[in-house]
Amino acid sequence: MKLVLRSLLVIVALAAAAPSAEAAPVTWKVDSTHTEVSFQVRHFFSKVRGVFHAVEGTIVYDESDFALIKVDAVVKVASVDTGNERRDGHLQTPDFFDAEKNPTLSFKSTAVKPVAKDKFKITGDLTMRGVTKQVTFDAQFLGAGDIVIDGKARGSKAGFAATTTVNRKDFGINWNKTLDNGGTVLEDSVTIVLNIEADKAQQ
Repeated sequence: MKLVLRSLLVIVALAAAAPSAEAAPVTWKVDSTHTEVSFQVRHFFSKVRGVFHAVEGTIVYDESDFALIKVDAVVKVASVDTGNERRDGHLQTPDFFDAEKNPTLSFKSTAVKPVAKDKFKITGDLTMRGVTKQVTFDAQFLGAGDIVIDGKARGSKAGFAATTTVNRKDFGINWNKTLDNGGTVLEDSVTIVLNIEADKAQQ
């Protein structure tokens, strides 16, 4: 009997001393070098793609409490790149982003709804050209872990992906031209695609 009680006391002591297995929120800082914020819009009969190279932000991820997941990100309009300098310059004028008055685009999450394993509906405020609208991203957590290369620790990394479609006119981006034979140069719907690599922030 004494042996059983002693064993139980040891188990209780070890359990008390052991760290909690419950996951805690982890803050990830966007690695702009390995992150792509892109958009696609129909131009005539095909699609034109652009990328914003200057992006910063944080993602708070908690696998045990999805309500604690938060996203806060900003991109600089001046970093837009569609592969055509003339078009890039036009995008920064009042016809489109009006970069002089509105140098950044931003997104701040307000609610998260899980839909499958590691997949979520992330709703938040998207601000573009000085106009803020609520949008919902289809998002996915791609995984996280410590990075070791050639025996050297390179810190912890995480991957995220998300996409949504918005109507550019909702944000005051109305520029277009009507074709002589019908139709327009640009479509109103714009698809936004995020491919994010992030570093674990210092706690």
